[in-house]
Amino acid sequence: MGEAGLSPAEVSKEIAEHHQHAASHDVQSPADRRITIVEALMLAVVAILAAYSGFASAKWSTEESLTLARANTARTEANRAYMEAAEARNFDATAFNAWFTAYLDGNEEGTEIAEKRFSAQLAPAFEAWMETDPFVNPDAPAGPTYMDDYEQPANDLAVELDQSADDLYAEGSTAGRTADDYVRTAVFLATVLFLVGISGHFRVRSARYGLIGVASVMLIWSVVLLVTTPFPPS
Repeated sequence: MGEAGLSPAEVSKEIAEHHQHAASHDVQSPADRRITIVEALMLAVVAILAAYSGFASAKWSTEESLTLARANTARTEANRAYMEAAEARNFDATAFNAWFTAYLDGNEEGTEIAEKRFSAQLAPAFEAWMETDPFVNPDAPAGPTYMDDYEQPANDLAVELDQSADDLYAEGSTAGRTADDYVRTAVFLATVLFLVGISGHFRVRSARYGLIGVASVMLIWSVVLLVTTPFPPS
């Protein structure tokens, strides 16, 4: 989960320090005043972008948490459905075994009683299995639960929920990476803040030009990153 690395309070503090530093040098050449204005404008832009980056990172982090929570819920429901399907299959297998034992013993009453215990899923599969003439046909399936006609809605639901959990997990991971991208941009903005902040302390104009130049490149790159990164979820 990403967290913004540059707060508006830090930017405001840097702007205030820059203003105080500029005010302490009342006598400035026109070139120095222009540099000071550029620095102030850059700090203002950084303040806006840093606030947006922090907001976007927080939104995507929240989206990540909620999506991963939904993924965990879907996975839990899938496991529960798998267990229900397994219990249903075991019950059907037990019912069929009772019928099979009674059939081998020639107990017609026992087979009738066992058939009454067949579930709605086992009954049609049993009829289809009997049509394969299993006591003569060596290629017949081992039992009704091995037939294609034997349906398990709980198992189908479990497969669907498992796929949903996988999709949600992928979405949550993407949201987390997006939040990290905004944090990365905030780091670039913090570097811009640092460069612009220290440039005003240099009396050599060429040094200020160099620092502002590097800060400008990083600021432009930060803007490009913000534009190309997905917007925060609504």
